[in-house]
Amino acid sequence: MGQGVIQNLEPYVAITPLEASLTPHLLPMGPVASQEAIKIIGTNGGGFFNANSAHPFENPTPISNFLQMLGILLIPAGLCYTFGQMVGDRRQGRALFAAMLAIFISMLLFCLYSEQTANPLLSNSGIDASHNHLQPGGNMEGKEVRFSPTSSALFSVITTASSCGATNAALDSFMPLGGLICLLLIESGEVIFGGVGSGLYGVLIFAIIAVFVAGLMIGRTPEYLGKKIEPFEMKMASFIILLPCILTLIGTAIALTTSAGLLGIKNPGAHGFTEVLYAFSSAANNNGSAFAGLSANTPFYNITLGLIMGLGRFGVIIPVLAIAGSLSRKKRLEASVGTLPTHSFLFIGLLIGCIIIIGALSYVPALALGPVIEMLS
Repeated sequence: MGQGVIQNLEPYVAITPLEASLTPHLLPMGPVASQEAIKIIGTNGGGFFNANSAHPFENPTPISNFLQMLGILLIPAGLCYTFGQMVGDRRQGRALFAAMLAIFISMLLFCLYSEQTANPLLSNSGIDASHNHLQPGGNMEGKEVRFSPTSSALFSVITTASSCGATNAALDSFMPLGGLICLLLIESGEVIFGGVGSGLYGVLIFAIIAVFVAGLMIGRTPEYLGKKIEPFEMKMASFIILLPCILTLIGTAIALTTSAGLLGIKNPGAHGFTEVLYAFSSAANNNGSAFAGLSANTPFYNITLGLIMGLGRFGVIIPVLAIAGSLSRKKRLEASVGTLPTHSFLFIGLLIGCIIIIGALSYVPALALGPVIEMLS
């Protein structure tokens, strides 16, 4: 509220223009600041206004923009410390945080590069999109002037790395590489940094897979935090990783092969494909952001996206609880010479590799048909 986010219970306010012949403007009112705190800190993402955090009543200043970005990551990042405390070894939490931070920074750099690059179609038309003291430069389409491409890219990476879904720019207007980064972060299972309540278990599933892969390489039964990782845990972990991918790709395929699905696409070619892929990725992986060029408010998309959202959320939560129950019944083993330290740089690198490789192998063909083709063309 101190930065100008409105907070009241008033009806819409009619503003009479200076020219009496013009129709009065209606300014929306409401308890925006309180809802904004829930949206951001609770990683809910649904804005009071359709423009979400690009609306001046919802996010008016650079300071409010910074506080919103900080609020999105506040609890998900803090859960790493909580995890270290709960297992009695803060190094475990720091290792998870380091792996997530490394991927986050890498993705952010690519997105910043993309959005600070002018659209070549505009540059070829003689439009000056360079950075100077009069303009931020880069790709300003779909962005608020008060935030610039840099701040918009940072906000978008944060919101797709978590399960928030809030946005202060039109993701549909991002350059192909920028949109690709947002897609990859969602399709990784939103494990960087995750969300509130059920955010941390995503990266823990990848940690279980990482120790399993390490165990195969050294010929030893894998262990994580003193608990043996056996076939049941790996079956459940595989199901958790594969289910959102299957839901995303099958949903996209159905939408692109039915007339009802094709009617919602307003942009032809690779970009329209990316809009559909993003919609199903967002629904299956519990994000909520969208490429707004897709008309998703139709019976077809409401039903399909709703079903995939339910299956993607509950279909993951149930096997995660099964893994938790299985591990809780096992005796904790003491670390030995052959135990892989899960707080070392080696494990952090292995965890990063598992997150990137599994995500990349699952979605590379679909990404090649969408943002990659658009970028190359």
